[in-house]
Amino acid sequence: MENKQIIGLGTALITPFKADRTVDYEALDRLLDTQLTGDIDYIVVLGTTGEAATMTADEKCAVRQHIAKYVNGRLPLVLGVGGNNTAQVIADLNAMKDELIRNYTAILSVCPYYNKPSQEGLFQHFCAIAEASPIPVILYNVPGRTGVNLLPETAIRIYQAHPDKIAGIKEASGNVEQIKHLIELKRSTANCQLAIISGDDGIACELMKAGASGLISVASNAFAADFHKIVHEKDDTLQAQYAEMIRLLFAEGNPSGIKTVLAHKGIISNYLRLPLVPNSKDIQQQIAALL
Repeated sequence: MENKQIIGLGTALITPFKADRTVDYEALDRLLDTQLTGDIDYIVVLGTTGEAATMTADEKCAVRQHIAKYVNGRLPLVLGVGGNNTAQVIADLNAMKDELIRNYTAILSVCPYYNKPSQEGLFQHFCAIAEASPIPVILYNVPGRTGVNLLPETAIRIYQAHPDKIAGIKEASGNVEQIKHLIELKRSTANCQLAIISGDDGIACELMKAGASGLISVASNAFAADFHKIVHEKDDTLQAQYAEMIRLLFAEGNPSGIKTVLAHKGIISNYLRLPLVPNSKDIQQQIAALL
């Protein structure tokens, strides 16, 4: 069966920082409160939007444990666990095995970046992770960041090799035709229960109408109720109303845009870790005017 805990709207949670760039746990709790009282279905912790790439192992451990304790089972949690060294990812999974079983529903594992593996390399990488992970795995295809594209045929092949472990795929290629092809492959594959999740706010409604299982959203950090309607009600009109906001959210990279919004709302302070920086004054002013 499809993992019902990763169907619908998931928020790719940001990590708030203080002026000294340490984690701002008070702001994190305020943000979590908005998610817990909002209309989201699950939270994705320490993914790309959470700036995990600039955090130490100790910081990531502290954040994931803090979130699990604060949420306390009120929403399912998905944890970002990936990398371009398969052996290290497996070692990380082994090191937090009990914690994952206790606190998390699934892991979100990105395609290996920089070293650009072949489709066979991607297949073997994710099979190794599936075998090592104590909880289900969501594949994460985001070629704009990784430099490699997980093709639909390879995704289905990985699922078929480990149908008990591969729960879904976050498809953030931005290639609508590729994602629709993946949806068709799923439909034509016997007993395939792979959850196909949009990784792009701007095309969520179109993909939901095509048969996607949900959205892992950046925008729902700030606009949870509206994106719940877009995902669950397939609201084209509301999706269109957010087109300019979505453009601005990603105009100068993620999570710069969504942190501008959250700072404007008074939930967090607008700090990022290098090499990421806050939005330019121009983009901040455009976002403030649109809000």
